[in-house]
Amino acid sequence: METKPVSEIFCAVQGEGPYVGVRQAFVRFVGCNLDCSYCDTPLDEPDHCLFEKVPGSGEFEKLSPMLCASDIEERTRAFVNLHSVSLTGGEPLLHAEFIRGLDLPAPVYLETNMTLPEKAAIVKDSVDYVAGDVKLPEEFEGSNFVEHLERTYKCFRTLQSNQHRDCFCKIVVTSSTKPAEVMDVVEQISDYISCVVLQPVTQHTGATDIRTILSLQENLLEIKNTLIIPQTHKMWGCL
Repeated sequence: METKPVSEIFCAVQGEGPYVGVRQAFVRFVGCNLDCSYCDTPLDEPDHCLFEKVPGSGEFEKLSPMLCASDIEERTRAFVNLHSVSLTGGEPLLHAEFIRGLDLPAPVYLETNMTLPEKAAIVKDSVDYVAGDVKLPEEFEGSNFVEHLERTYKCFRTLQSNQHRDCFCKIVVTSSTKPAEVMDVVEQISDYISCVVLQPVTQHTGATDIRTILSLQENLLEIKNTLIIPQTHKMWGCL
């Protein structure tokens, strides 16, 4: 029976993007193909998976870190009144074939860095919401940024919004972010997304000037609906 590394399963609310506040079960897969400077998720494989059956209790059952599909399905069914199940990471698309076979108790909300188009094609008919990140040059770790962007654009084309799926773009904004680069990217993917979410970093170091991000939003609104939404779960102590 196939198993995958999972570090957490819990129930809370979505803290980022246009679905802020909706109730979700979260399944955090381990492993990522990128190493972004602002990432707050450990990449090392854990000794166990933490399962919080009672939301917000802080009481965790320690499971094996290697879970099969039925393990994940059973744990997520412990939660009720869910808007969706967030598959997050790390990078969940590393486990695309496994995800396609999951039978979850609510619509699937995929959080992805949008750099694995071949994997995106595998899950495109199995996900209902796509929170797609865009990694700009200051976050990119690699030798070929042009190729990285092409993979990103292909992912958005593959997972684009349609009558069955909502796909939006999330861009983390720091003091190093160049507005012209954001504009260029959004112009390329505007036909594939429902909206753009500018997410200012919540740390004081590297924070974006308010006037800069408001100006960027104003310009982006000429292309696509654009929201400014920070990580709200950090504000109310959920993370």
